[in-house]
Amino acid sequence: MTTALITGASRGIGAETARVLAAEGFDLLLLARSESALEQLAAELRPLGRRVEVAAIDLADPTAIEAPLRALCERAEAPAVLINNAGAAYTGELTAMAVADWQWLLQLNLTSVFQVCRTVVPLMRAQGGGLIINVSSHAARHAFADWGAYCVSKAALASFSRCLAEEERRHGIRVSTLTLGAVNTPLWDSETVHSSFDRRAMLDPHQVAQTLLQLAKQPAAQVSEDLTLMPAAGAF
Repeated sequence: MTTALITGASRGIGAETARVLAAEGFDLLLLARSESALEQLAAELRPLGRRVEVAAIDLADPTAIEAPLRALCERAEAPAVLINNAGAAYTGELTAMAVADWQWLLQLNLTSVFQVCRTVVPLMRAQGGGLIINVSSHAARHAFADWGAYCVSKAALASFSRCLAEEERRHGIRVSTLTLGAVNTPLWDSETVHSSFDRRAMLDPHQVAQTLLQLAKQPAAQVSEDLTLMPAAGAF
């Protein structure tokens, strides 16, 4: 069996991806802040015959990631696929943004990905390779007023992905970035996000999960370095 580790797995894209991968035969390591939501999802997926291990980890706390993540990975086969899906958004003018909010957003969208990779990559090296999929946004390539901090965090994530790919290629570890347009997820209900976009025109999380499945099942001899998925309506 192939084991996949998914961050931000309790809802939205992460939860839907867990369902899609479990249906395709993947065993799962799932992490998010909400233990109850993770356990509910695990109870849904285990009857499919899949092994599902969960851990409540707050990726916003840099001191609370690596030890529990390492413990989670030790409870099952080391992940062959890592999907860094967790993230957050913030709307507001850059110069009016509190430093604490800036650091919180960068921790979730960038530094936590670095920390997760720092824990998981040695396990992938030990088993001869693996695949890392970082979920990004078209905001990495464009500037949007009041979304500046989010744009910066995703642009940095895209650069991190490219650099990691170059360093780990010799170890048989591939890195893909899935660049997304707007997706109808609970992100839009967050206290830090204020928008009036038509959510009916956004991508559905199941569409994104199907694309993540395609990336996760790439043959070892290939890598889609950056795949972009947008709503037919275009950018919001």
